[in-house]
Amino acid sequence: MRVVLASHNRKKLEELRRIIGPKVPAIELVGYDGPEPVEDGTSFAENALIKARAAAAHTGLPAIADDSGIAVDILGGSPGIFSARWGGPARDDLANLELLKWQLSDVAHPHRGGAFMCAAVLVAPNGDEVTRMGEWRGTILEQPRGANGFGYDPLFQPDGFERSAAELTPAEKDAESHRTRAFTALVADLNRLAE
Repeated sequence: MRVVLASHNRKKLEELRRIIGPKVPAIELVGYDGPEPVEDGTSFAENALIKARAAAAHTGLPAIADDSGIAVDILGGSPGIFSARWGGPARDDLANLELLKWQLSDVAHPHRGGAFMCAAVLVAPNGDEVTRMGEWRGTILEQPRGANGFGYDPLFQPDGFERSAAELTPAEKDAESHRTRAFTALVADLNRLAE
């Protein structure tokens, strides 16, 4: 059964094929080439559903999507759904990192907790919708470290690691990340869909 990933991001498609492919062998995950909807939801789940509904309507296939970002405890969960544009409308990773670093510059280590959050959703052609959440807790570092990953990875040190998310190998990140946790929670729903 073909399922469309509601994203034009090829790296995300490959990542999700690695994460869920072996767990849901009856599904062929394909990329999306349709129009991108306006993500004007007020939560990760709402934005993910907007994307999946658009992809399902455009292709006639079941669709999966996610929306994710970083939530810093002392900032009341911000940047949250605004993570990609935190440093301005250009979606510039460096600007986002610099702004977050500045906002936390006077915050002591014990108060630098946060989490990467991910909402993974499935929208079936019959209109059924499922939402699953994943959370990856850690600490926001004072300085970026590492060259792997993207976004806030260089500033995020996951619990249980002495390295930043940008210092982890892709396999280590795939085993632990918020996206892995959310989509692993969606596996049973995908298997039911494929039956």
